[in-house]
Amino acid sequence: MTKVTYLDHSGFAVQLPDVLLVFDYFRDPSHALHKILEANPQLPVVFFVSHKHEDHFNTGIYEMAQNHRRVYVMSNDVPAQAIPSTLEVAGMSAGDRIEGLPGGVSVKAYPSTDSGVSFLVETPEGEKIFHAGDLNEWHWKDESKPAEVKHAEVEFTKALNRISSENESVNIAMFPVDPRLGSDFGSGALAFLKAVKTAHFFPMHFWGKKDEAEVFLSKIPADITEVDFIYTPGASMEIK
Repeated sequence: MTKVTYLDHSGFAVQLPDVLLVFDYFRDPSHALHKILEANPQLPVVFFVSHKHEDHFNTGIYEMAQNHRRVYVMSNDVPAQAIPSTLEVAGMSAGDRIEGLPGGVSVKAYPSTDSGVSFLVETPEGEKIFHAGDLNEWHWKDESKPAEVKHAEVEFTKALNRISSENESVNIAMFPVDPRLGSDFGSGALAFLKAVKTAHFFPMHFWGKKDEAEVFLSKIPADITEVDFIYTPGASMEIK
């Protein structure tokens, strides 16, 4: 069984039988991560940091889970001087792959269309868990120039093609659905879902604009994916 807990913004804790994966911890107002760690003292923890932006990277992760084995998998754009030398850290750029992480998981880094990378984690059982980081079709179509929109579309399509060419399907995808982008804010998410068959889709990076995100999510055809919209910090969903 896999348990997905929404921490806040783009932060998730994904609990597997033999390891806890923590993606892009930014803040955790419900203290959900502390509760998970306290309830599972035997679990090693892998912290993933997709990039250096402060809404995806909080140095507080260095002080967490001190009674657990901890591994930090971080985009190479995170400044080295911000990383304590005493920690077990692996830096990644797009194309890099790491095997033999706690719980037997592996991870491959894929491109982002902003800073850093996106992550594809694979379990020993073959389950695939994708966290997009800041990968998205970042354009404000309502106010951007046509050339800017075209550039964003081309860059996103290039990154998406690389991911989909190696991953026909994923079990879980966490992907930005950001209403700040205007009327076309869901175009990146929909393109991802059409390119990569996704069993469970978890929206993120919606900046608290739950109602606006829900309108878009309600339009995703049911035969494309199961949308698991957990928007309250600390809320969880179990996937069997």
